[in-house]
Amino acid sequence: MTTLDSANNTSNPAKKRAVVICPGRGTYNKEELGYLQRLHSDKPELIEVIDNYRNQQGQVTISELDQMQQYSMRLHTAGENASALIYGCAMGDFQAINKDEYDIVAVTGNSMGWYIALAVAGALNPEASIELINTMGSMMTDGVIGGQMIYPITDENWCIDHQVVANIKQWLIEANSKEGCDVHISINLGGYTVFGGNKAGLKALEALLPVVQDRYPMNLFNHAAFHTPLLNETSKKAQSLLSPTLFNKPAIPLIDGLGQIWQPHSTDIKALYDYTLGTQVVAPYNFSKAIEVAVKEYAPDKLIILGPGSTLGGAVAQSLISHEWLAMRNKSDFIAMQKKDPFILAMGLPEQRTLTV
Repeated sequence: MTTLDSANNTSNPAKKRAVVICPGRGTYNKEELGYLQRLHSDKPELIEVIDNYRNQQGQVTISELDQMQQYSMRLHTAGENASALIYGCAMGDFQAINKDEYDIVAVTGNSMGWYIALAVAGALNPEASIELINTMGSMMTDGVIGGQMIYPITDENWCIDHQVVANIKQWLIEANSKEGCDVHISINLGGYTVFGGNKAGLKALEALLPVVQDRYPMNLFNHAAFHTPLLNETSKKAQSLLSPTLFNKPAIPLIDGLGQIWQPHSTDIKALYDYTLGTQVVAPYNFSKAIEVAVKEYAPDKLIILGPGSTLGGAVAQSLISHEWLAMRNKSDFIAMQKKDPFILAMGLPEQRTLTV
């Protein structure tokens, strides 16, 4: 754990201050097929390091996955493929940001996006980045442990419904009281709660959650129960496979899933390793807190969400609304601001991408 270094709060006043947000597992979907080829064919070195590593593991390269004629839910959402593919797309996007216009003051990410954030911030070199990301993404190759389910905790105006939040706590207690049930909060995701648990636990909780918007509670395809105690053995296995020597001190401040800041000069590398392969694997990932810390500690001019996809935009906006950041109190305030002078720039959206590269 680290303290805040005031020296790292300085930035070039001629540039816009930006916090970069790295995406998680569910961001390379059918619409993103070909993202790497379309936008990053000019970055052969980045892609080559990833493809070479995967060749050595006997895995399909991200180039092949990205250039397939058709999107396959089974193939493209499998952890061992999705993680490396999303990393390649996201890192390509980070490299494409116009550094003459933007001063990157901090980096954070959602869930698997934490591993990408480590790479973006320089806490892992390119070879170490793909080793960690591919290893963690491949943990469920022999069978997915448990699952994840997502549920909204806001009203139609994107304001937190505190009664729903209170009810969820009770429903979790009730679900876990049933025989063979094990279910937990996995991710605090802006206006959503993601649950992780075993099959029985998720089924028991699903029966208690009122159906909303005709689609929630929604089970997430091919997702394991990450950020819960069900992954204790996975955490131990990861620590046996991956060495602390892979890690460096970050070059850019990192905000983790507890809202802690890891600074370039004061980061304890062993503590960063322990958090990455220990704490965040088995304990809830508070993405909402990470966004709160990002805006309150760094007062950025923009939040830049790396692609592929743009699904994190809503969760980030909901986090900002919960703190009335920039006087945003609801969904319509956010939409009005985005139309006038967008605060959130999602690189997966062509019209917002042009403002970042």
